Formats: sequence, C-alpha cells, structure tokens
Amino acid sequence: MTRLLLPLLLVAFSIYTLVDCARTDETQIRNLPKWGWILIIILIQTLGPIAYWVAGRPKGPRLGGPKPKRRILPPDDDPDFLGRI
Repeated sequence: MTRLLLPLLLVAFSIYTLVDCARTDETQIRNLPKWGWILIIILIQTLGPIAYWVAGRPKGPRLGGPKPKRRILPPDDDPDFLGRI
C-alpha cells in the first residue's frame, strides 16, 4: 500500500497542476506561455509540476505583511476627542 501512495500522490499533484495551469488566465502565467507550461507539466512528470508552482504560477496577494502602526494620541492631543467635548 505504501509503495502505491507516492506514485498516486505524484499523479494527483500533476493532474491538479495541469488543471490549475489550464484554468489560469494567460496574462497571469509567468516566464512561459500557457501552452509551454502545459507541455512541461505533461512531459516532465515529477519536475514539471514543481517548476510550474515555483516559476510559472501567478503570485497571489501577500497576506500578513507589516501593517502601518497607528500613533496613539493622548486625549488632550487628539483632535477627534477634543471636537466631541
């Protein structure tokens, strides 16, 4: 059973990568045209999908970057607070 697990995972990863590449907009794919990445994913079974995820897949928006710190003002220096008095 364990001998079948790794090849099965590699085939599933290749299929998932192929579908992801096929559904991604042509203008978002990096470094090669879409048809080039599809050929690489199909012909180079193990390294093709990994190469697509590293070099070809569009970069998503960054989450969790440093947020600008808001300066905390004491009540007597805060114009919003003073305006409500």
